[in-house]
Amino acid sequence: MAHDGVMAKLPPVLGTDDLPLAELCAARLDGELFAIDGAWTPVDEPDLPALRAAAVARRAPRALIVERLSAAWVHGALDTPPSIAQFCVPVDSRVALVDAPASVIREVRIDEADVVRLNGVACTSVVRTAFDVLRDPTTGEETAVRVVGALLGANPRAATSVRERVHGAARMPHRSTALARLDLAEHAVGADAEVVERTSRLVQPSLTR
Repeated sequence: MAHDGVMAKLPPVLGTDDLPLAELCAARLDGELFAIDGAWTPVDEPDLPALRAAAVARRAPRALIVERLSAAWVHGALDTPPSIAQFCVPVDSRVALVDAPASVIREVRIDEADVVRLNGVACTSVVRTAFDVLRDPTTGEETAVRVVGALLGANPRAATSVRERVHGAARMPHRSTALARLDLAEHAVGADAEVVERTSRLVQPSLTR
């Protein structure tokens, strides 16, 4: 990987189709790479949504939309990616579903406005990600509340849009579950904000109060 003592410029995310596994592992031991969702990335790459999206996308055999908990990780609402990557395709895309290792792919109704593109990788938006996680029966309540709370905590303006989305969805399965989870997530965000404010007042110097 180094040439004449100079580190060659590497792509943001690497796999065994870029370099042999032994070389990737050696570079990690040397502190040149770190592991990210089954791939490797140079240590000087910032851990940003686009980098995470690129790492998830390597699991898919072709362009798919990163969704649910995988999208939550991309948006920073999870510390680690789910072991099974989650993708979707629009029901009207007429694209045949394919098998991908350690991945699940489903057909959904989704508008272009629900998709953000991060360096070419399609991922559900913050609002759509929260909406999907809230009503997903395969995601446990504790996880759903924690993930949606993290999404809304980092994107406060999204809370109203998510609630409107849940109320406005026609013939939506699991609506009551989604609303109950959303209430808990918003309560957790509010409680966290109150703790931060109280702590800030306690540590503020008395002369500035």
